[in-house]
Amino acid sequence: MNKHYFERFIKFSIYFIGLIFSLYIIRLYYLQILHGSELNTASYMNRVKILAVPAPRGIIYDRNKVALVKNKPYFSVSLLPLSMGIDIKGLSELLSIDQTVMAAKIKCGLNSLNPIILKDGLFFEDIAKIEAKKSDFPGMIIETNITRNYIHENLMAHVIGYLGKPIQSQLDNPSNDNITKDTLIGKWGVERLYNSTLMGIAGKKIVEVDAFGKVLRVLKFEPPIKGKDLILSIDINAQIAAENDFQGRTGALVAIDPNNGEILSLVSLPSFRPADFTLGINPKIWNKLNSDKKFPLLNRALQSAFPPGSIFKTIDSIAGIEEGIINNNFSVFCNGARHLGNHSYGCWKKGGHGTTAFPRGLVESCDLFYYEVGNRLGIDRIEKYAKLFGLGEKTGLQLSGESAGIVPGKQWKRKALHDSWYLGETLITAIGQGYLTVTPIQAANLASIIASDGKYYPLTLLKGEQEIKPKRVLTIHDETFRKVKEAMLEVVSSPRGTAHSIYTPDIAIAGKTGTAQVVKGRIDTKKQAAETKDHAWFIAFAPVEKPQIALSVFIEHGGHGGSAAAPIALDVIKAYLKPVGAAAKMEQKEVQQLESDTITDSDLLNPPNEDKDDED
Repeated sequence: MNKHYFERFIKFSIYFIGLIFSLYIIRLYYLQILHGSELNTASYMNRVKILAVPAPRGIIYDRNKVALVKNKPYFSVSLLPLSMGIDIKGLSELLSIDQTVMAAKIKCGLNSLNPIILKDGLFFEDIAKIEAKKSDFPGMIIETNITRNYIHENLMAHVIGYLGKPIQSQLDNPSNDNITKDTLIGKWGVERLYNSTLMGIAGKKIVEVDAFGKVLRVLKFEPPIKGKDLILSIDINAQIAAENDFQGRTGALVAIDPNNGEILSLVSLPSFRPADFTLGINPKIWNKLNSDKKFPLLNRALQSAFPPGSIFKTIDSIAGIEEGIINNNFSVFCNGARHLGNHSYGCWKKGGHGTTAFPRGLVESCDLFYYEVGNRLGIDRIEKYAKLFGLGEKTGLQLSGESAGIVPGKQWKRKALHDSWYLGETLITAIGQGYLTVTPIQAANLASIIASDGKYYPLTLLKGEQEIKPKRVLTIHDETFRKVKEAMLEVVSSPRGTAHSIYTPDIAIAGKTGTAQVVKGRIDTKKQAAETKDHAWFIAFAPVEKPQIALSVFIEHGGHGGSAAAPIALDVIKAYLKPVGAAAKMEQKEVQQLESDTITDSDLLNPPNEDKDDED
């Protein structure tokens, strides 16, 4: 009996052991044969982690190799996925992050092959206490990333732009295979326009980790390739002089080299701090920027179009001379007002200029002189010449959101306003009012084309090493340009000129003032509210004999072009042509000091643990 039960027990045990052994063989077959390669890869990935090493972006320089933007490191605290036994409460206290938020971050990233970023945007001073307790949190790593050091804070922010993390559509673009969700890319200005040049190629660091996610050793290091440096056409001396002279006023300035179309200075004020955007802008700062009635995010140099006022009389003059209207026999008697039907079209000088011919009409900016020039030209020819000089079209500088402005005419009004064109509208267009609008960059381009005797160059923000050919040359007689340039010289040099206040014997400056009316009729300037003041314009180029700089200055609600805008132009011209003055030396010293405080790329890769009512 006992023997029988014993034999049955032995057989059962043998079958059971055989079953267990068979299951092990089946499992081994499943693991080793069917899924061996897959599981081997998973095992390797649990042991080996690939960490991205950010590439330093190219440095941005001005035309004289003065650094405008450099790099600086920042750090992020990350957690390797599949890290075991992490103390979430302690980690949240160490990083000053809500525990619930911390837990959610970790949960969302557990199935990722990339480290889970817990806190971003830390700098050297932030990581000391974290490094001290790093060993208490297995799998926690401190990663080095690279952001920008905008040396001059908000100086030329609308030119340089800023960085930011990519949006999903950018990540989904096959051409962006070199970026991840944490890569900083150009989002505005030069940083965006030349992002592919500046960005470089990220490197890799392959590390071995233990079961707790602790880094044991570096298996392989592929160094990043630094982005290419960029030399802008901007001149830092001219830019600093321009922005300082605005003294909190709203407006824009654009300076161009009339010999090749290089942008020497581009100002839009008020501005913003590019550094506020790079690591994710604070909601309070974003709301403040968007609620500011002066619109600091608006690039007024390209995106805002205003009536040009009397600077448009330069085009009337060229058109009038070319069409044979302005000649030695042409003059107008200005008594202060011209009447047309029930309307009166005044001159800025209440008593009038008396008998006026050219060039006096331009030098003293007589409105009645140009009413008659405009009347004889007609709107069709005014429109034609305005478009020859690039008005009514975008310059193509490629910065975002450029406005084309408006050059009105019969067809334009019929299409836009469903109405006919009237003679009175021709008169006010001739003095730069009415429907006519231009941007500051178009006004600077106008000055540049006059300075170069009709050469229209493509505009660029990069300093070129090769000769640039104009995209078109205007078929206007040299004699016409000579007469207009001499008249513009008198605007500054003659005591009767509207910009004589900036006359200097050192530099021969040709210019034209403009005051664009904001509110119709005359207002007591002592009681005039700031938002109803006229806009101030000034265009100029220098030296007249061989122009090296052409520019436009626009001050929103600035008053008169001669007193408000022209002095800024003078300082910018001096800063560009004579950059060795005391002020320039002081600024250069500040630049050098800021540069010396900036970490090098080597350090980044090896971090420690609108009629006028007054004179133009």
